[in-house]
Amino acid sequence: MPGWKLAYHANCWGLLGGNAVGVTSVTQLTYKTFGDMAAAARDIAAAGYEGIEFFDGNVVADAADGYASMRRILADTNLALVALYSGANFIFADIIAEELARVGRAADAAQALGAEHLVVGGGARRFDGTRPADYDALASALDKVVKIAEARGLRAQYHPHLSTIVENPDEVRTIFAKTGIGFCPDTAHLAAAGGDVAAIVREHAARISYVHLKGWQREPFAFTPVGVGDCDNGAVIRALHDIGYAGWICNELDSWPDPVGAARESHAFVTARAAEI
Repeated sequence: MPGWKLAYHANCWGLLGGNAVGVTSVTQLTYKTFGDMAAAARDIAAAGYEGIEFFDGNVVADAADGYASMRRILADTNLALVALYSGANFIFADIIAEELARVGRAADAAQALGAEHLVVGGGARRFDGTRPADYDALASALDKVVKIAEARGLRAQYHPHLSTIVENPDEVRTIFAKTGIGFCPDTAHLAAAGGDVAAIVREHAARISYVHLKGWQREPFAFTPVGVGDCDNGAVIRALHDIGYAGWICNELDSWPDPVGAARESHAFVTARAAEI
């Protein structure tokens, strides 16, 4: 492959959720996969991947003993920890310090475990509609995330996500005009929001230093393995080649009846499409 290394996110090996304490204590509001992360890592390594990404909640709770269990998982599977994923509302002034402290703990874990990237999603969509100032608040917070990451030798990435104020191409364009953070495109989320993902990749080529590939089908709505559904990930792979992208590509799938099979299928698709270039 053209300077690419393949990773896989461990979020498909259990129910997706978070720390319920975060409902009343923002500082504790992490993402989490409720599953066996050691088993996920073994399956991901067996599927041919070199790296892995975890949610912050599956790692930060292990801080007191130096992330010993996660170190064992990585050592036993010979996988590189590529990134940790965190997120926040990022637009509410009263809680931003709490949210950034939590992102800082994720960055501490990523640094300790040798990761390259800190990925964040977020930008709350208000119940009564988005206000123009929300983009300024989000951009300011993301610039602070960049500083948190850089202080720990990490590259900070912003991941547009359905249900936030950065879903569609215009919203992507709006936020990246206001912040210096890197862009981690999630192909499924961008496609589901109506974007031509290959065109978005070309437009924002200079921002991209980490990628999430994921499939998506329109009817019934579902995320799928990378080569399945209505998101043209083949065109995205071509666009990544054309812009000279070199780095990690993380295949991802939020939920699937056969996570191991989906990981293998996605690996085969990306490898085959890259070989065709």
